[in-house]
Amino acid sequence: MELHNVWFVLIAVLWIGYFFLEGFDFGIGVLTKLLARDRKERRVLINTIGPVWDGNEVWLLTAGGATFAAFPEWYATLFSGFYLPLLIILLCLIVRGVAFEYRAKRPEERWQTNWENAIFWTSLIPALLWGVAFGNIVRGVKINADMEYVGNFGDLLNPYAILGGLVTLFLFTFHGAVFAGLKTVGDIRERARRLALKLGLVTAVLSLGFLIWTQVDHGDGWSLLAMIIAVVALVGAIGAVAAGREGWSFALSGLTITAAVAMLFLALFPNVMPSSLNDAWSLTVTNASSTPYTLKIMTWCAGIATPVVMIYQGWTYWVFRKRIGTQHIAEAH
Repeated sequence: MELHNVWFVLIAVLWIGYFFLEGFDFGIGVLTKLLARDRKERRVLINTIGPVWDGNEVWLLTAGGATFAAFPEWYATLFSGFYLPLLIILLCLIVRGVAFEYRAKRPEERWQTNWENAIFWTSLIPALLWGVAFGNIVRGVKINADMEYVGNFGDLLNPYAILGGLVTLFLFTFHGAVFAGLKTVGDIRERARRLALKLGLVTAVLSLGFLIWTQVDHGDGWSLLAMIIAVVALVGAIGAVAAGREGWSFALSGLTITAAVAMLFLALFPNVMPSSLNDAWSLTVTNASSTPYTLKIMTWCAGIATPVVMIYQGWTYWVFRKRIGTQHIAEAH
């Protein structure tokens, strides 16, 4: 396999890892309003991701850096054409990180409420916009012969992309509800399971429509296989939630995200950003990639650094693996 194809696969793996981990992270943020009944329960939910949320975002930084180095033309066209939605996502991630750190710095009710509202909105908005962005990448956008995006923001708000945004929003929230059931005890755990069941049914309807639309317009045999895995895994996750098997439901909801994102990349290949104006103007793994020497150096660096990062992050999840509940939350100052 040529190195530009290898790096296309590696970038797909990085995005899968990001959506798998940051998916339940965003979901927990949304659930601070949908599931938690009071401030103590919101603190329980936030504490389930407190030790790991910043590590989850490393996958995004790595995916962006790998795209910049391996496919500079893709990076340039993507970030110039999708400037506004990506800027909104970036601002949300900045505010979200500040909200986690500053929420408990002062005891005033208004101070903490404002930061908790920020956590909710800065989790919901990126969860929606990531689906819109990837929907447009797979569908194709207005790229001219100079590899430049010539559309506008309104072109990105098409029915297919909006459906993709709704899918990621509900799928991540469902993933977060399953994670909440896995990481909590007591009444909040039972309510997380009931809410996950309701979210799962809505997610299944939206996801099935989006995946079938993707397969019909852009798919092949491999993407069809990934779609089948995603659908079966989602049905299995809902069934595991109903049976009270949080571990299995979390694994299967994660498999759903993995297979769905893999399907998008399989439907995209060998393009990295199709042109809706002329197929000949599409960015591909060949015309958008860096030189073979650059890719070779990147491969050596990734081979050394990636296992270290994954071992460290896995150790973090192991250390903070225990369930928590309201009884573990100290009274506010």
